[in-house]
Amino acid sequence: MRIILLGPQRRPTVDAAVRSLGRSGPFATVTAGWREREPDDAELTAAVGGGAVNLRLYRRWRDVQDRDPEYAAGERTLAGTLAELQDLYLLRLDYAMQAVYAVQRRSSGGALEEAVAAVRELDAAHLRQVNQARLEFFERLPPHERPAIAGHRAEVSAVLADAAALVVAGGHVGVLAEVLHLFNLAAVVRSPVIAWSAGAMALTDRIVLFGDRAPQGPGHPEVYGSGLSLVRDVVLLPHARARLRLDDAPRMTVLARRFAPARCVPLETGTRIDVGDGTWPPGVRVIGEDGHVMAREAA
Repeated sequence: MRIILLGPQRRPTVDAAVRSLGRSGPFATVTAGWREREPDDAELTAAVGGGAVNLRLYRRWRDVQDRDPEYAAGERTLAGTLAELQDLYLLRLDYAMQAVYAVQRRSSGGALEEAVAAVRELDAAHLRQVNQARLEFFERLPPHERPAIAGHRAEVSAVLADAAALVVAGGHVGVLAEVLHLFNLAAVVRSPVIAWSAGAMALTDRIVLFGDRAPQGPGHPEVYGSGLSLVRDVVLLPHARARLRLDDAPRMTVLARRFAPARCVPLETGTRIDVGDGTWPPGVRVIGEDGHVMAREAA
């Protein structure tokens, strides 16, 4: 499957990405990350050449909640479980990361690697717990057996069957991941996919939230959950220059080592990465284990 990952669209490049596919449409679009602003897609429709069909996944999700109270109640219970898991994880993560930085100030050898490995294990355990909680929820209330969900899935599948490409906009990454899973897009999309910012993050096998420049001070990058896993072994970082302390090499070293062997890839305005069948092109800029942004060879 061909996937085109783009940086933020303050200066839009999605139109050029669409033209590069050499297809005339129709194009299926996802703007669910915009939540209540989901229908405000006139600019995106124009960018893809006018032949756009918005999948309206946010509206469909809200419709499911209205028509299936049992499922909606289950979602609220799941949300509470996930919030508790995240709170406990962040508590443990804070102590583990403080240990990493304390060790780093004294040593760059085996002790640092052991401290980073402990954080890596914590991240992996948390992701397993999150995925297990979601699996148990879906086993208890199988979406394909819920008429409201099954109906929407059939409609989404029909649109995607005729789509020249799927275009996924950014916005709220948690909402995007939720609706992309609920309506089972990974199982039915066969056309090329163009995605940017949070939309690109939602395609990965590990969504990482991050922010070094919050008013309350830098936080620790945190594993949130799994996206569609159409793109694997990568941590995508939209607006990296604005949101990360890229000039703090020791901090970036920890980031890169923590998520290795996955690539930590900044997505800036103008970035374009063409991924074909899991193969990355040469020259993709990544945060290296020395803490500096560098071009990486194809892999």
